[in-house]
Amino acid sequence: MAEVLVFVDHVDGAVRKPTLELLTLARRIGDPVAVALGNGAADTAAALAEHGAVKVLAHEAAEYADYLVVPKVDALQAAYDAVSPAAVLVPSSAEGKEIAARLALRIGSGIITDAVDLEAGDGGPVATQSVFAASYTTKSTISKGTPVITVKPNSAAVEPAAAAGTVEALNVSFSEQATGTKVTSRTARESTGRPDLTEAAIVVSGGRGVNGAENFSVIEALADSLGAAVGASRAAVDAGWYPHSNQVGQTGKSVSPQLYIASGISGAIQHRAGMQTSKTIVAINKDAEAPIFDLVDYGVVGDLFDVVPALTEEVKTRKG
Repeated sequence: MAEVLVFVDHVDGAVRKPTLELLTLARRIGDPVAVALGNGAADTAAALAEHGAVKVLAHEAAEYADYLVVPKVDALQAAYDAVSPAAVLVPSSAEGKEIAARLALRIGSGIITDAVDLEAGDGGPVATQSVFAASYTTKSTISKGTPVITVKPNSAAVEPAAAAGTVEALNVSFSEQATGTKVTSRTARESTGRPDLTEAAIVVSGGRGVNGAENFSVIEALADSLGAAVGASRAAVDAGWYPHSNQVGQTGKSVSPQLYIASGISGAIQHRAGMQTSKTIVAINKDAEAPIFDLVDYGVVGDLFDVVPALTEEVKTRKG
């Protein structure tokens, strides 16, 4: 069976959920070969083998932490040259999409970004995308070279499948461009204890209707009762009510959770572009004509300051 390269997103050896989802999708089209880079790369092997990786190509070097993007592209190209895969799968983060685009350019291949599903086809992998504010679903194949595909988090359920997970050292020669952009400092982001926005299974977002930074505590309370991440619309972020790192939308982050709850968000196209692939969408808005209601699975017409606290209390009651 053909091998499929899977780029591993990990932190010091701890594999992040989107990579496990990629392994599940990769098994549909071939044998997953994971590429783990940086500090703790070899430590990823157990988790990757548990989820179907037949082989783990590992390489540790200071360049992956000290410089931006290009060292990882060099390594992924080295893995591509060593394996000659049927496809290359990369998590659809901002960094992941840049890595994928650079690799596709180097190897002369087509690229598909933000896929939400993947299946085997006669002409190679078939990727599903949701486009134009979820107005259309497209299925695409790549006609030139080896398919390079980035996949949105929460696009597939993680399915364990034991495999060998044999660790092999990856031989990487860094290009001159690898040290072109150096990381000069890092600031740790203050932890809220909530899941990462782009990986969360549930996201609760607030918009203009929250009417102030002090009122976001209502959104946070619901999110905490559900074990969810907190998002915000561009209007709320531009008003200074919530950090830009939590913005959902075309100029913010794209999310694809199992459940998305939009409170006080009108549903402008910019916001819809960032959450349209959510599996179930619930909107709470006192304007019955708000565009967000055209997109939702369930809509509540009402004042969020009445509805959201009541929902929070109901969740807490049911959880005991």
